[in-house]
Order: sequence, then C-alpha cells, then structure tokens
Amino acid sequence: MSIRRLPSHLVNRIAAGEVVERPASALKELVENAIDSGATRIAVVLAAGGVERIEVADDGCGMAPDEIALALERHATSKLPDEDIDRVATLGFRGEALPSIASVARLTIESRPAGAEGWARTVDNGVLERDGPAALPPGTRVVAEALFAQVPARRKFLRSARAEYAACLDVVRRLAMARPDIAFSLEHDGRRALSVAAAEGRPARVAALTDRALADHSVAIDLEREGHVLGGVAGLPTFHRGVADHQYLFVNGRPVRDRLLIGAIRGAYAEMMPRDRHAVVALFLDVPPSEVDVNVHPAKTEVRFRDPALVRGMIVSGLRRALDAAGHRVAQPAPAEIAALWSREEAAAAVAPPAPPVPAGEGAMRLHDPRPTFFHAPPAARSVPDWAPPPVRADFPLGVARGQVAKTYIVAEAEDGLVLVDQHAAHERLVLERMRAALAGGRVASQALLIPEVVELDEPACDRLEARAAELAEFGLELERFGARAMLVRATPALLGSGDPRGLVTDLADELAAYDEALSLRERLDAIAGTMACHGSVRAGRVLSAAEMNALLREMEATPHSGQCNHGRPTWVKLDLTVVAKLFGR
Repeated sequence: MSIRRLPSHLVNRIAAGEVVERPASALKELVENAIDSGATRIAVVLAAGGVERIEVADDGCGMAPDEIALALERHATSKLPDEDIDRVATLGFRGEALPSIASVARLTIESRPAGAEGWARTVDNGVLERDGPAALPPGTRVVAEALFAQVPARRKFLRSARAEYAACLDVVRRLAMARPDIAFSLEHDGRRALSVAAAEGRPARVAALTDRALADHSVAIDLEREGHVLGGVAGLPTFHRGVADHQYLFVNGRPVRDRLLIGAIRGAYAEMMPRDRHAVVALFLDVPPSEVDVNVHPAKTEVRFRDPALVRGMIVSGLRRALDAAGHRVAQPAPAEIAALWSREEAAAAVAPPAPPVPAGEGAMRLHDPRPTFFHAPPAARSVPDWAPPPVRADFPLGVARGQVAKTYIVAEAEDGLVLVDQHAAHERLVLERMRAALAGGRVASQALLIPEVVELDEPACDRLEARAAELAEFGLELERFGARAMLVRATPALLGSGDPRGLVTDLADELAAYDEALSLRERLDAIAGTMACHGSVRAGRVLSAAEMNALLREMEATPHSGQCNHGRPTWVKLDLTVVAKLFGR
C-alpha cells in the first residue's frame, strides 16, 4: 500500500484521541484556558457526567472574532509569546484542545473582550455551523455538547455518567486547589456540587476541597533550595486514607500525577504508617521554567525535571522536617474508654498491692527492715490475677501466653520455641473469617446504633456507597443517604462492636472508588469484608489479659488462613529453641 496523506477530519479525530479521552479531559482543557485568561470567577455546568454537556464560563480577557476562529485551528495559541517552548508559564500552550474537542462534539465558543461586542462560533464535529454576534458579559463561555455522539467506537468505552462526573469533579477540585485566588463553582444536573470563594490561602482552600478535619490534623510545608520552593500541607501520619487518591501534587500551579513525586511522598512517610495506608498531602512545587519540561505528555499531566534527585530530596526532607516538628501530635484524641482505663490504672498504682507470701522467719525481718536492701519488694507493676491454672503448653501449637510486649505483641511459650503474635493482624484475620462464615450462613448480624451517625463525604463517595447499600446491608452495615454529601449510619456489624463508624464508612468509600469497577461481585464482597474486619479487630496498643491472649491463640489454631492477615503480612513468627540457645551462646 502506498503512503498517502490522511484527510483533515481524520487527523483531527486522531489528535482528539490524544487530548480528549473522556469528558474530564475535555473539561480540564477548558478550565485551564479560563485560568490562563486571567479570570477571577469560573463556573462549570455539567449534564450526564459531562457526556451530554460541558459548560465553562469565566470573566477573563475574552477574544475578538478573528481570535475565536484562530483558536479553533490546530497549533494556534496565544500562550507562547516568545516561542520558547522550554519556558512555558501557562497551563495550556499546545493549541490542540479546542479543535480536538470540536472534532468530536458540538462546540460553541462565545466571547467578549471588555469594551467590545460579543461574538459566537459553533462547530459541530468539525463542520462550521454558526458564526455571528452574541450577547454576553465580558469573558468567555464554552459549551461542548454530545461528546463522541458521532464516534460510537469511542463513546461505548465511556463509563457510567456517575463515574464520569466523579472524574470531572476531581479535575475541578485539583485546579481550584492550585488557584485559591479564583472563585470556582460546579453544578451537575442542576445541583450545586462545589463552590469556593476567592482570596483564600492555600491551607484553607485545600481543607475546603478535601476534608475539613485536615486543617487541624496537618502540618505546613515550607522549604526553599536552589531556586526551588516547596509549600503546602501534609496530614499527620495518623491521618491517613485507604487509597492514594487524596494526594494532590502541583508543579508551577499545574496539577500533575508524577511517579517521582508520589515515590518521594511514600519515602517520607515510610515507617510512620501502615504499608496499606496512604498519606493525605497537597504539595505545591515552584521551580524555574527552565528546570522542568511540561511538554512530555499531550494532556500535560506528567512532567520531567532537569534535576530529579534535587526535587525528590526536597520533598522527603521537607515532609520529614515538618512531621518531626509536629512532635507527638496525633490526628485523633484517645478514645474515652482508653482514658478511663488509664485513670483506673493510676488509681490502682496508688494503692499498695498485698504482700506476697514469704517463708516464716526470714520474711518478717525483711519486710520490717527500713534499709533499702536487695531483699526489698520490687516496685509495684500492673499484673492480671489468673486464678485458673495455666494450660499445658504441649497441648497447643501456638503455646501458652506468657505476656505482652509494647501492647502490640503477644509472647507465648510453645513446646518447641518462643512465639510472637501481632495481636491486631491476627484478630483482623479472625474477624474476617467470622464474617465470611456468617455471610455463608445468610447474613451478618447487625447492631443498631442508639444515635445514628452522620458521616460527611463528597458527593461521588456518597453515590458509590448508596449504590452498594444492599450489599453492605448483608454485612450488617445499614446506610442511608442523608443529603447530597452525607451518609447516615443506622447499624454496624455486631461482630465489630461499636467501633468507629465514621472511619469504616470513609474507608469503604475509598475502597469502592479504587476497585469497584474492576472487581467482580465476589471480589468486591471480599474487599468490603476485609475493610470491615480491619476496623473491628483488636488494635495495637490495647492491653490484653492472660485469658484474652490465650483465647486469641486458641482461635487462631482453629481458624484457616490465620497465618497471615488480610493484607498478606504474617500474624505470628516462632523462634525455635535452638535459635534462642544460639543467641545466648549455649
């Protein structure tokens, strides 16, 4: 076959495939253009997740009629005044977004510069439909309708309207986070979903767009090195989430998803949070334009740094320095029952324990001798009376509990070695297996809350939970929609006890966001059960009695898969007696 030139309409559709993958990508280009126009207010209106309609209106500089026509031509831009592509100072600059959208949708651009008349131009899937005057206030309004309506091969790969809307909301949220000096609003199907005013600082804007609790549970980042400036907010290690979707990264005001930056965040939080949890951060990196290449991806979501080691080192050191300065701060106060237990412990410590029995004769002399000698009673320590005789260690593979280390690990003595058990990981697996057994029997029993708990989430998270309410009810978790951005928890699984309904529902929403579309029903149920089991298990830091520790060991021995937790980590390890002997040179 001989080489030939492709027709212009096909070239435009190929270009559209690079820039316009879904409604969210088209929306991103339009909002970036509005930001670059110098707007102070940007209003977004969506219909059917952006598939049927995307409208972006701003109060920026506007365009003259001839400029509107040029804006719809490929590789035409106003954002490279000196043609130096290595020093891009705007969000958009390739000049491909508008003609690409116009080739796969019905695109209308209405614009009016201050002191001039308004003008409108409509292009329907690459064909000019209208070009004439229009009445509108100074600024620009762009409307894209029926995206991919004439490209069915592309449209059938779009996800549901709800999923496309969630992606659009994430785009607007990230762009609004980058520019706190601009007011943003978003409406979807006639309902206001987002509204933030201008003149807010970065921390306030980030908290308003993510989680209002972040303002109280975060530290500020401020670091400058060799012309690179790093700022933003970082959640405390105890303020973490189940997925990495709550990490917002910006380079010179541009939202990016860069592997280098994500890896640096993971490294900064290493050894400070569980491996399956993710920090909540919003980092703003400002570098000289010559030190970063923003033209490595058609959608401008990836960047390349001239000195990646410097950037990574800044993020790791900046985050760790701020987190170290936070000292012993935690995201949540200690539960009331822990505080009450601590008070009882202090009261018990103030009372002298009963004297242990001692042999007649020598014991009386020691107890009444006022001099501090070797024979004085040891300092009072917490002990648990055990009136039942201890079980025989030879009868059980995991041995007999002898104590607890760091309120996290159970130390047991087996016939052939020393067993260490992670109490949280072990109980997490046990709760999961109980839930699976209960579900196989029909339904997990629920426990009604005396006062239903209201959990505030963003609208897409509530939509995901509402769609899965029937499946969650099978696990004993009863949820109801409570307005556009809140869920009402009426009952929790009885296996979990009172627990933390707010944390459980938040994590479930994150799990559904990450895996709901890709997993089968059975896999989704397993994921939900695993998340619930994690919240219902014995936490590290809880003091266990000897009876509780032994009961845990016995249930582990009778439960399948109890050798690893729900995340694949081991629940217990054994030190063989021969290994222990070698440690002491025996």
